[in-house]
Amino acid sequence: MTKSIEFYFDFSSPYAYLGYKEIKKLEKKNPFKIKFMPIFLGGLHKSAGITPAAFIDIKSKYMVKDTKLVADKKNIKFSFNSYFPIKTVNFMRGVIVAIEDNFEKIYIEKIFDAIWKDGLNMNDSIVINKVLKNIDLNPETFLTKATNEKIKEKLKKLTDDAFKKGIFGAPTFSINKKNFWGQDRLLYAVDEVKK
Repeated sequence: MTKSIEFYFDFSSPYAYLGYKEIKKLEKKNPFKIKFMPIFLGGLHKSAGITPAAFIDIKSKYMVKDTKLVADKKNIKFSFNSYFPIKTVNFMRGVIVAIEDNFEKIYIEKIFDAIWKDGLNMNDSIVINKVLKNIDLNPETFLTKATNEKIKEKLKKLTDDAFKKGIFGAPTFSINKKNFWGQDRLLYAVDEVKK
């Protein structure tokens, strides 16, 4: 039976983007499947009492250089988004809609790329609508679904459940009830698959 690595992520994290690009490559060469686990990072940080790096000047400056370094080392096309931080709660709710309607792979790829490869202003509704139309989605219909109360509650529950499992940041890779936080811990999760 093929094992799954749970990939806890929020589009707001550049490290989640880097982890996503890497896990996709590794999935092709290893006996595991990615199980996408959308969370709302802002809510998770609040539950954990964490101030995000984006709001700590010295960490924020370091993160810009560090993510570029990692992207260069891993040969990942990346551009630190000049509109950062991006408000991603509705995009994360959209992941749940995409999973339910079975188009999560294309949706996740396109939203991650729009933010961290193409550097688009995904806080701007005109830009958002254009990106959604490029995925053959009707922006109004899709965003209505994504902001439905049931979907909102589902994202909240996924975030709360992640916190209860000891997850406090993104990306986190989880397998065999073990959590590996950070894109630099992905290979540890892949090693865990082989046990």
